[in-house]
Amino acid sequence: MQQVIRTGICSYGMSGKIFHAPFIQNHPGFELTAIVERHKEESKRRYPQAKLYRSFEELLADDSIQLIVVNTPVQTHFDYVKAALQAGKDVVAEKPFTVTAAEARELAEIARQTGRLLSVYQNRRYDGDFRAIKDVVDKGLLGEIVEVEMRYDRYRTQYSGKQHKEGALPGAGIVHDLGAHLIDQALQLFGWPEKIFADIRTLRKDGVEANDYFEILLYYPRNRVRLKSTVIARESSYAYVLHGTKGSFLQQRSDLQEEQLVAEKEPSLEPWCPATAEPDGLLHYEENGQWIRRYQTSVPGNYMGYYEDVYQALTGKRDNPVPAADAVKTMTLIEKAFESSDKGDVLMC
Repeated sequence: MQQVIRTGICSYGMSGKIFHAPFIQNHPGFELTAIVERHKEESKRRYPQAKLYRSFEELLADDSIQLIVVNTPVQTHFDYVKAALQAGKDVVAEKPFTVTAAEARELAEIARQTGRLLSVYQNRRYDGDFRAIKDVVDKGLLGEIVEVEMRYDRYRTQYSGKQHKEGALPGAGIVHDLGAHLIDQALQLFGWPEKIFADIRTLRKDGVEANDYFEILLYYPRNRVRLKSTVIARESSYAYVLHGTKGSFLQQRSDLQEEQLVAEKEPSLEPWCPATAEPDGLLHYEENGQWIRRYQTSVPGNYMGYYEDVYQALTGKRDNPVPAADAVKTMTLIEKAFESSDKGDVLMC
């Protein structure tokens, strides 16, 4: 009989509704046992079986729950993750993992001491477009890669009113939000860089106090990886551009999972998200002395893969898919980026 992991979610905002609850509910190895909603009861429409708690403390006190998903604002992550681990719970923490690298290191150490699983929700590793990039890199189709640009742009000219995301609070801003994804992906593809340079700014006015633009340059021995994000980009560019000694690969940000989840399509372990209607990547490379230039469509991603990997880790059959050590590296580079931007200088990593 399959082991069932009883799971509680710390909040039911966008993260809970779209990126966690549907996957926990539809994975046969998890039970969506409880959800925290401080004032509303929105979760009861889709998940009437889940207990409704009004606080994190109530959720933590439920001895039947093994896994807690900490998907509250990043400013609460350190305290909540620490409390959950020390209470004997396994934890999935939303990204950004923490506000500071010191917090990340301390939580990683607590997880080690308590012997509990601590995994960070880096769902963008499971996007179809990133999987397409990783496949090309892993196969060596471009030869030695010498230049990369990865970007995550939006068009949001107005202040959202969310202090924890766009206010003056520690951890607010696009570097912690989207930068955590791009830095994690760069580390997955190319490992630890030698040096870093960053330009971090706030472009919007009228209430926005957090950063909403960044350009981060990671230096490798022969490769340069440029990470960019802005909230003022009316037209989209290629999300990934890779140039190597044997070719180039241009990939659009095309994963449709978030769109499908907003429409309340139920995910599954099997492929459930449709592919893009048009080709989303351009691959131009040399093979056996011949140049091949083709447009291609990436295979749809599946965030359920993350929860499947977590389940296998919890049942002792697979390693933690995103261990705290990975998030420590990401947070360390985020802090280095802010330091570089403040000093206007290239820093050693």
